[in-house]
Amino acid sequence: MATSSEDMKLTFRKFRDGDHERRDWKEAIFEGDHSHKCPVYVHRTPPCQGSCPAGEDIRGWLQIVRGIEKPAGDMSWQEYAFRRATDANPFPSVMGRVCPAPCESGCNRNEVEDFVGINSVEQYIGDTALDEGFTYDPAPALSGKKVAIIGGGPGGMSAAYHLRRRGHASTIFDDHEELGGMMMYGIPEYRVPRDRLRAEMNRILALGDIDLRLNTRVGKDVSMEDVEKEFDAVVWAVGCQTGRPLPVPGANAPNCIAGVQFLSAFNTGRLKVLPTDKIVCVGGGDTSIDVVSVARRLGKIETDNPVDNPEDAIHGYVAHDSATAAVRTGAEVTLTSLFAKEKMTAAEHEVQDALREGVTILDGVIPVEVVLNDKGRATGLKMAKCEFEGNTPKPIDGTEFVLEANLIISAIGQGGDLTGLEALDNGRGFINSDKFYQVPGNEGHFVIGDIIRPHLLTTAIGHGRIAADSIDHYLRHEEPIKRPRVDVHHFNLLGKLKETGLTPEDYSGEQLRGTSDSRFAVHNYEDRSAHEIISHEKLFKGHFPFTPRNRRQEHGPDASEVIGHFEERMKSLSTEDAQAEAKRCMSCGMCFECDNCVIYCPQTAVYRVPKKESATGRYVATDYAKCIGCHICAEVCPTGYIDMAMGE
Repeated sequence: MATSSEDMKLTFRKFRDGDHERRDWKEAIFEGDHSHKCPVYVHRTPPCQGSCPAGEDIRGWLQIVRGIEKPAGDMSWQEYAFRRATDANPFPSVMGRVCPAPCESGCNRNEVEDFVGINSVEQYIGDTALDEGFTYDPAPALSGKKVAIIGGGPGGMSAAYHLRRRGHASTIFDDHEELGGMMMYGIPEYRVPRDRLRAEMNRILALGDIDLRLNTRVGKDVSMEDVEKEFDAVVWAVGCQTGRPLPVPGANAPNCIAGVQFLSAFNTGRLKVLPTDKIVCVGGGDTSIDVVSVARRLGKIETDNPVDNPEDAIHGYVAHDSATAAVRTGAEVTLTSLFAKEKMTAAEHEVQDALREGVTILDGVIPVEVVLNDKGRATGLKMAKCEFEGNTPKPIDGTEFVLEANLIISAIGQGGDLTGLEALDNGRGFINSDKFYQVPGNEGHFVIGDIIRPHLLTTAIGHGRIAADSIDHYLRHEEPIKRPRVDVHHFNLLGKLKETGLTPEDYSGEQLRGTSDSRFAVHNYEDRSAHEIISHEKLFKGHFPFTPRNRRQEHGPDASEVIGHFEERMKSLSTEDAQAEAKRCMSCGMCFECDNCVIYCPQTAVYRVPKKESATGRYVATDYAKCIGCHICAEVCPTGYIDMAMGE
């Protein structure tokens, strides 16, 4: 959450937590005269990256957009940012729209005024890449190994992408007509424009040697044994396509359905209108928000046809002509949640959009029983206020009430369908995984995404990246490498120096001590990014003035406009706004060339590296012959990049 206006004054204090008195700067310099410590430039991972399930180098591509890190040669900064972003995640346009952005929740800028709009800048990068036709570098030569990927959703596509970049061919098996998984069949088009999604998937397929077998279900159309015989490794990315029913009496009524069923019917075109006027959805997460938003857009139609039950429309048994659909009116749509609105797992702006669109949200309530008529159909849902005993919600006696409903939708979680694949089932409808995403006891089998544990689309993308690395080692008959503590993409100074023609000289082996004048190492630089995430306490936040977010234009309909409104809600930032928003990044854990340390050093010991030798992460250095250890450079560093550690 962003800092409230009442607490805003605390973000501009000049002292660190625990300090209460202003120190005289002259006295500090005097004391520094006998300090033995000198500055070291320490690279750490920012919390946005540490919070990103896909493992993106978020600070890196924000640095590129803002103009701090520049591409070599004549490549545009837009293409350079695209390449940095897609090093981890090949879906910047899609994820920039729909990811609930744990990176923004972790952003240290929340301690100043409000997070950096990371999603909006990522959408700009992704949309620009598609508009400009940016492509990936040609894939390397094939290794001769072939990998079967079961499931063409975000995890499976990510695995195919990262495997091909490592030289391995793959074949994707999917039981749908198109690739995309939940991106295609679970999220409505007004949130994920299908032209953007298809373009990002086609860009992956354009790498070559990624074959498709669509409308093919492994375990039914093809046996697991046949797949094992044909391929050198198998990735299970089957996702969770079945919804959990409500755990209450009467939940097996025919007009009680799962949220994933409802959304699949809508996204495949089977569901165009609803012959019902009262819909209740139980949930509180992103899926439930999609359900109620779609229901408000579809509206209801008046019908006297007794065959037109709402579940029949969802299963595709009912067709309505356009004239009938044109007279539809708004359905009463209610979303219930165990948690208060501010604690619902759905993204906050999605909750606010749903309220504006006319959805009624009842929070702090729990379903108790589905009310049935004499034909066994649901006519309502009995609810009660709830309280938590530990992590378990309990109904409060005497608070029961009934919500009328013709259609009850459960969006309380999803499960896997491992029919025909029972050998992989861990007994709970999921597949077990070790830390390298190998299936224990099944050599050559790997598993990623929701079938391990339902989570975010971007989590599945991150799984695909790490699993591809594990598979690469497996196919080379190597043991998997120990994963770093902070397992994300990091800025690589040596890679940057190589890119700009500044690679350090080879080490001769003769010099054992001292690197300040040597050319085989980078002067007083230390990389702790694989082990440490920098917190806001290490930053000098007083450097950053109040700067409001540059927000995307959102065309969110209100309750009077929502029926039939299927236009995209989020418009991409302009180039100017994307750059301005990127400049709000505090570059936690990495120098952003503010010159504070150079300006405030009383001994002129801190100096700018000559331009012909400088690069991102190598902008300043220290002359130890002049340094008196006064600590001022570390105190005024906004990004926490300087540690007074030399000499410890």
